[in-house]
Amino acid sequence: MRVTDIHTHGIGGFDTQTADCGDILKMAELHGRRGVSVIIPTVYPASVETMRENMAAIREAMEAQQALGGERAVIAGINLEGPFLNPSRRGALDAGAFLEANAYNLERLTDGFEDLIRIMTVAPEIEGAEGLIRTLSDMGVIVSMGHSDATYAEAERGFHAGARGITHIFNAMRGIHHREPGIAGFGLLNRDVYVEVIADPFHLHAKTIELIFSVKKPGRIIIVSDSVKQTLTSSGDHGITGGDGRLSGGCMTVTGASERLAAMGFDEEVVERCITENPGRYLS
Repeated sequence: MRVTDIHTHGIGGFDTQTADCGDILKMAELHGRRGVSVIIPTVYPASVETMRENMAAIREAMEAQQALGGERAVIAGINLEGPFLNPSRRGALDAGAFLEANAYNLERLTDGFEDLIRIMTVAPEIEGAEGLIRTLSDMGVIVSMGHSDATYAEAERGFHAGARGITHIFNAMRGIHHREPGIAGFGLLNRDVYVEVIADPFHLHAKTIELIFSVKKPGRIIIVSDSVKQTLTSSGDHGITGGDGRLSGGCMTVTGASERLAAMGFDEEVVERCITENPGRYLS
């Protein structure tokens, strides 16, 4: 069974906000000890120079991991959560680091890393986003829509431009309104788009998770950790939050989250596919 976490920022005191490949290798080790086979380290929005330093550390870790044994999860590329996002739906991210969605900014960010970037989150409604989504898709990058105030129609246009996923559905995005189902409604109702789900006790109400599993095609649900540096080092009794009280990331690994859902009564085979087959298909 190949367990994959496509969205992890950090764990156990280490995260992707680093220029040291050893920190990334430690992330892989800590995830591996908890039964995770593959990770896609996820880079936060920051200055272009800082994001490139973070990506370089991941590249070095990918090169180094081939000579290392042990229980480490395989580092299978880079996930960029931004910086082409909507400041009104920043969540815990630094909106001051968000950039205009244009070819110039994309090139200076990704130059030299094109073959390593597997996923990028883009808000489909911001100016220039649709063209950027097409460019990224042509590069072979999976575009996931998130940190977004998109309407249903705007999310649908992003999907038709080439986006394939929704980043942590319901979190940091326009929710469902009875006169405007928004990007969250699009994620639930479109049969082909994949949706990330943070299945810890804090990001989604248990009934919201039940709604997702009741409505969404099960083969298009991917459980992610969205884990951060404090994951496993904090008690997590109230979730991991920043100084402003906002949730700053998930508090469980994907294996822990899947065990939680099984204990809540969700179908174990369906849940297992959400951390194995589904993310594997998404990345293929």
